[in-house]
Amino acid sequence: MKKQKSFIQDSLVNLAKERGIDLIKIDTDKPLVDQGPFDCVLHKLYGEEWRKQLREYLVYNPNAIVVDFPDAIERLHNRISMLDVVSEIEEVKSDEMASFGIPKQIVIYEPEKLKEAKTWGEGLKFPVIAKPLVADGSAKSHKMLLIFSSEGFDKLKPPTVLQEFVNHGGVIFKVYVVGKYVKCVKRKSLPDIAEEKLESLHGSLSFSQVSNLTSHDRNDDKYYKRMDLEDAEMPPMSLITNIARGLRKAMKLHLFNFDVIRDTKVGNRYLVIDINYFPGYAKMPGYESVLTDFFWDVLNKKEARSFNSDKELMKLVDNNGAGSDNESSA
Repeated sequence: MKKQKSFIQDSLVNLAKERGIDLIKIDTDKPLVDQGPFDCVLHKLYGEEWRKQLREYLVYNPNAIVVDFPDAIERLHNRISMLDVVSEIEEVKSDEMASFGIPKQIVIYEPEKLKEAKTWGEGLKFPVIAKPLVADGSAKSHKMLLIFSSEGFDKLKPPTVLQEFVNHGGVIFKVYVVGKYVKCVKRKSLPDIAEEKLESLHGSLSFSQVSNLTSHDRNDDKYYKRMDLEDAEMPPMSLITNIARGLRKAMKLHLFNFDVIRDTKVGNRYLVIDINYFPGYAKMPGYESVLTDFFWDVLNKKEARSFNSDKELMKLVDNNGAGSDNESSA
């Protein structure tokens, strides 16, 4: 419920109301079909029971719109399928000679294979980032390690995703997508690791430990090199916008963000490293206006073509799913 409280702030509720839009909380203890009627159901729930409730609600309220459908959201709960979608994007055109892709990565299911770097394949080598395969928003799913040697795997329990660490100037670009709106901001990230220092680094560090180490050592630059955030050049907006449009179409999602880094070795090569559904929009400046505009477009059918195709998918797909309910609003 934490994100719900940060997202549904009075400032958003009041601005939406000025536009004639009422934001009403759904009671998850009651059947959805017994509530409303709502013009739009905005949620971040999953699980088969919730799927059934949405299907039933659409039967009795065929003109209602769901943002977004659980089957589409489910894909982002797996860190492999999450980034596989990037390869499904049609050719992206940019005003500048920039390219994009994803880092090399594999999933390891057997504990003994974690320490056998020769069996990894995909050209992976130390250092690597270790992430849980499941990305469900839980505290456990956010525990990530930067691993320098095989000793760093001692406390890990598969399934684990190993992703290549790419020097990226200590800057990450977070791209927020709200329907057709795209906003890119830059944030501090893991620092670069100097090639000559790799041999002296062993074991593993949590992401928080890496950040702390950097704050202590950046003056003498003993282990790391780091670029000041203010000096970081933003990626070409045409590239970012086209990637966002491609992801939106491929995933059939309307509320998400994705993280991008710039490979410092290549310079004009950008890598998508993470995608999240329904991120913390309250952190985005002016989010109230952006979300209210989106609600208005949805209710006035400007997004009708996209949502209608999704609704057909909802009726056709009947996969068994598992998950826990997190939050909802409408």
